[in-house]
Amino acid sequence: MKQSTPLICVAFFSLSFFISAQEKNLQNIQKLTFGGDNAEAYFSPDGKKLTMQVTNPAIGAHCDQIYLLDLTKKNIGTKDLQLVSTGDGRTTCSFFMPDGKHILYASTHESNKACPEKPAPRSDGKYLWQVYAEFDIYVADLKGKITKKLTDSPGYDAEAVVSPDGKYIVFTSMRSGDLELWRMDIDGKNLKQLTSGLGYDGGAFFSRDSKKLVFRSSRPTSPEEIKDYKELLAQNLVAPTNMEIYTMNIDGSDLKQVTHLGKANWSPYFHPSDKKIVFSSNHHSTRGYDFQIYSVDLDGNNLKQITYESMFNAFPMFSPDGKKFVFSSNRQGDKPNETNVFIADWVDTDESENVAEKNLRNHITYLASDDLQGRLAGSLGEKKASDYLVKEFKKLKLQPFPGKDYIQSFEYAVKLNPHEESTSVKINARNVIGYLDNKGSKTILIGAHYDHLGLNEHHNSTLMNSEGQIHNGADDNASGVSTVLELARMFSQNKTKEKANYIFALFSGEEDGLMGSKYMADHLPTGKKIDLMINLDMVGRLNKDKDLSVGGVGTSPLFSNYIEKYKPAGVNIAIDSSGVGPSDHTSFYLKDIPVLFLFTGTHSDYHKPSDDTEKINFEGVRMITNYVFGLANALSEAEKIPFTKTKMSESKSVPKYKVTLGIMPSYADTKDGLHIDGVTDNRPGANAGMVAGDVLTKIGKCEIKEVYSYMECLAKVNSGEELPVTVVRDGKEMILKVKF
Repeated sequence: MKQSTPLICVAFFSLSFFISAQEKNLQNIQKLTFGGDNAEAYFSPDGKKLTMQVTNPAIGAHCDQIYLLDLTKKNIGTKDLQLVSTGDGRTTCSFFMPDGKHILYASTHESNKACPEKPAPRSDGKYLWQVYAEFDIYVADLKGKITKKLTDSPGYDAEAVVSPDGKYIVFTSMRSGDLELWRMDIDGKNLKQLTSGLGYDGGAFFSRDSKKLVFRSSRPTSPEEIKDYKELLAQNLVAPTNMEIYTMNIDGSDLKQVTHLGKANWSPYFHPSDKKIVFSSNHHSTRGYDFQIYSVDLDGNNLKQITYESMFNAFPMFSPDGKKFVFSSNRQGDKPNETNVFIADWVDTDESENVAEKNLRNHITYLASDDLQGRLAGSLGEKKASDYLVKEFKKLKLQPFPGKDYIQSFEYAVKLNPHEESTSVKINARNVIGYLDNKGSKTILIGAHYDHLGLNEHHNSTLMNSEGQIHNGADDNASGVSTVLELARMFSQNKTKEKANYIFALFSGEEDGLMGSKYMADHLPTGKKIDLMINLDMVGRLNKDKDLSVGGVGTSPLFSNYIEKYKPAGVNIAIDSSGVGPSDHTSFYLKDIPVLFLFTGTHSDYHKPSDDTEKINFEGVRMITNYVFGLANALSEAEKIPFTKTKMSESKSVPKYKVTLGIMPSYADTKDGLHIDGVTDNRPGANAGMVAGDVLTKIGKCEIKEVYSYMECLAKVNSGEELPVTVVRDGKEMILKVKF
């Protein structure tokens, strides 16, 4: 990214309005229950019935009970639920027996007909599950008559499921002193313990071929975690806030951890292919409660978000024929936190449209390697990089754009000393451009610059005396280039012919002033109209709060809804309306083309030799790539993408100033001062003691609220002046003396 005065993000979205447009795997979603808490719905062997756990005082279910729902009825609703448990105690985890005429479930009714109490709220706010020692597993017919008791040992026995071949039941039990998975024959005989690691192993389900199990497990490892787990278990409690997904053979062998996501990953179920797993997770959540359903390959690759609507989606299950998908969700509730059961047609999407994190990693690793010497425009490193990009475009069978060559050569001049005309040098640089012709009525350009600072020959580094050091530019901007290459693969290799053509443009000369994108924008072939430009510059450092800036939102009236509608779970979007900024989208905005600009923020390695591959958040890059794919796909369906010129009040004119502090401002929209993301060595700010994280509130007596008031204050300062500068650090106000 070119050094420039940053844009200001005008708002953080606090209200999500997810819609089902992103839920491509789910079609014809139908709500089956209306009111109360309805969960853990599972199909009968013929796919015509569901059994589920219900709490709904309106129908007399004051404590979790098991109900049956006949899916062959018309206008299905809560009125059609049929009680099949005793109505006493608390029940959980029902599942059909192989004959389809009986169900099994766990219940406390034999110990006490009253509903057992839920865990009391804790002073530390920790969320807990009660594992009731009174639970035993029963078999009942579809009229509710118990025909058999399968377990009768002290402690928790529940979470029972049946293998598709009808041979086995697997359940969770405390009988060995810990919460382990156990297997028994369908008649309850021949008990076998399957797991033995300390922690809560539960929620198991069989693969469709009955050879494997998938389950979720909390496996405490540190002394503190182990102590806490054992203390809670002694009270028949568990904290389900840190669980991962595991698989193993049905005899307990070949145990493998599938996910390493952190937080709570649970309610897994095998995809009909037995090659993937669907499960619920809040690993993405940064602000509060949010569970979405994901799919993942058995080896933990190709994580994909399935649900987007509402803040709770869990308990996924496929019908026996694999055509239907049932799950529980807070969506469409009449009351807050109401959970209902939904059914949908399952549609497998194109595998080539899954973002391959391996590809992203390979691209960034090569482009940011020392072998390319920092990819300075006009250098041998730039040529090596462009050769690599051409090879990738050829591999994807993209057409050159324009003409017969993927390379678009251009020239410009750079003054190595801006104050001396004699230091001007000519640069021969190369854009690399590929074209996917879908014979569409619109054309969408997805671009990123691939040049960087080389060995600081053009003096754009933020590290003093860094001439001769390789500036690899992993984030700036190998990250954006890798995203464009992966999007080019997804759009060119998928089975869909989108309604738009796509140009994939990789620019050089950006660091010297947007030179490559300016040249391309000025030399578009006659008759080739671009309807949208999406720019990816520095998308490799998504932070722990998952803050993503999206610029250019005001350049089309369509954008505001689309960017929120298609965003990944847990990502916090910061909006900038302006079409002008310190990157290549500006060149196209100035040609009256709508633009979007994605950016994960500046950092202390910006324009320094330390911007290296090992600091890239690859999961973040994967997430952003998927986001842009959804956006570009959706916008290709729009009849028109109208252009709006952004107002001067939004982009604001930049005052002229004679001095600099040498700081990198945050892009977040804050009104308590200018938040400082980075400080350049040996500049006035650093020399006065400023550090990253400071909030700048005053220069002299001039008050600063955000980036624009900062620029106005800076414009009033003359070179050589010494002024008190006020910052807030760790909540305390400090006054520093700055010599400008």
